[in-house]
Amino acid sequence: MKLRIWRNYQFSSWQPNVWDVIALLLVLSVIIMLAWAASQTSTPYHLGEALPISLNPKYLPGYALRSVFRILTGLFLSLIFTFVVGSAAAKNKHIERIAIPLIDILQSIPVLGFLSITIVMFIYLFPNSLWGPEWASIFMIFTAQAWNMCLGFYQSIKTIPYDLREASAMFQLSAWQRFWRLEVPFAMPSLMWNSMMSMSASWFFLVASEALTVNKQTIMLPGIGSYIGEAILHSNILAVSYAITTMLVVILLYDQLLFRPLLSWSEKFKMESTAGEKAEKSLLVRLLVKTHWLQNVVGSWLNAFCDAVVNFQITRRVKKPEHPQQMINRSATVLIYAWYITIATSSIVLMYFLIRFIFHTISTHEIFHVLLLGLYTSLRVIILISLASLVWVPIGVWIGLRPRATHIAQPIAQFFAAFPANLFFPIVVIVILKYHLNVNIWTTPLMILGTQWYILFNVIAGTTALPKDLVMVSQNFGLKKWLWWKRFILPGIFPYFITGAITAAGGAWNASIVAEVVSWGNYNLVADGLGAYIKQFTSLGDFPRIALGISMMCIYVLIFNRLIWQPLYNLAEKRFQIN
Repeated sequence: MKLRIWRNYQFSSWQPNVWDVIALLLVLSVIIMLAWAASQTSTPYHLGEALPISLNPKYLPGYALRSVFRILTGLFLSLIFTFVVGSAAAKNKHIERIAIPLIDILQSIPVLGFLSITIVMFIYLFPNSLWGPEWASIFMIFTAQAWNMCLGFYQSIKTIPYDLREASAMFQLSAWQRFWRLEVPFAMPSLMWNSMMSMSASWFFLVASEALTVNKQTIMLPGIGSYIGEAILHSNILAVSYAITTMLVVILLYDQLLFRPLLSWSEKFKMESTAGEKAEKSLLVRLLVKTHWLQNVVGSWLNAFCDAVVNFQITRRVKKPEHPQQMINRSATVLIYAWYITIATSSIVLMYFLIRFIFHTISTHEIFHVLLLGLYTSLRVIILISLASLVWVPIGVWIGLRPRATHIAQPIAQFFAAFPANLFFPIVVIVILKYHLNVNIWTTPLMILGTQWYILFNVIAGTTALPKDLVMVSQNFGLKKWLWWKRFILPGIFPYFITGAITAAGGAWNASIVAEVVSWGNYNLVADGLGAYIKQFTSLGDFPRIALGISMMCIYVLIFNRLIWQPLYNLAEKRFQIN
């Protein structure tokens, strides 16, 4: 009798129900739409051929699909980059010394700077095909996503507690197994929030990513970004409102279908010794919980596949042959010196050709002028990051300590983080012209509109990662007000805040190309700064001045990195280990 009941239960659990059908239809619909968007990228295209962008709202769903396909492709490439570079930098100090400052520089280089270098290469690789401009656009979106995710993953691996590292060594996990069983799970909460921020950042720079300029020709790729650019060019407020509505719908959809399920899944990776408040499940998770066939058949297949990948035979620990320690140390030292000599030689050669290229056409007076423009932009970045930290750190802590508030605030923050600064141009232009305001001051807030959210998202990630037992201990000891912030919250979230502040500063440098040149119809307002200089000469195709502007920005970022961010990163790592 018991055997019959068990067999009936097993059969019913494997048999599809109505929820399986709904879930399968949903999954197939998403796959079909993304496949259609992918098929549109391989159509024939000849340089100089116009790609018309219609402001008719009936085309917006198709434009949205193509933009989402580019963003998701960039996110997938960013995830691979994060796992490879972030992990290598966290485990090897020699790679770390080069990779982390380089990432800090790369995240500060404007997307237009990458465009001027890569667009010709991609068009050459894919001649007479739309794949060239499409991959150039995807690469620009990748540059708006990868650096934030990589720095967050690097910071998480660096702060893995020593007892967990020791446990992985006692279980004799191979490097591959340790990566998937310890490092990725420990970094998962931070990685999820940084991935959301990266998605939003790609929306912020979508206008620049879908309007590609080569040989003084502009290629407008069909997408929401190019639709917004066309609406701004024609001063069409109604079309701008259509674009905002479409963006809101798309963000709510991928929030429910992608990020909320992933955040619910990442909850199990938090370091908890006590039961915390139960987080709310997304609509998709609730749907999947009601399915039978997907859970028991597809779920078991996925579990078996993931287990086989993590425990792949070749990746398991193999006993290394014995070698004299002196020989190992000598070989390692030779390799390290060879590495540094190669990097130094390559840098010197590149710097020589770059300086020769710049000084061949640009006067010394203009170089000092660009240096001064960089100072203006750097002052804006410092002031804005300081103000954003004062505002968003307390709000992020308040949200992170309340799962229900996190559930509500998450899509709202994603939407505002994705909101392109270009959509504020009508308001900014009208207010500045009407009241005769200073352009250098009143266009500055546009720099922080899309980048302040790096601070908020990282602070929320850091606060939600705090063990609930420590929160309860702080309450039991009666820590309140400034003492609570000083002894508990600030040390706990400090590594996450530094990661958010670094990426926000890099994003602010990047956003200067948008914020320092404001256009609406026939009106153009230009502020004094490095971003305006780069944007002006990028549109003219003046490569020596583009190189000068980007090089000057890299110099300022390196100075910031050495004097501010690197000492703070070292302090964050030591402070976390003390706690």
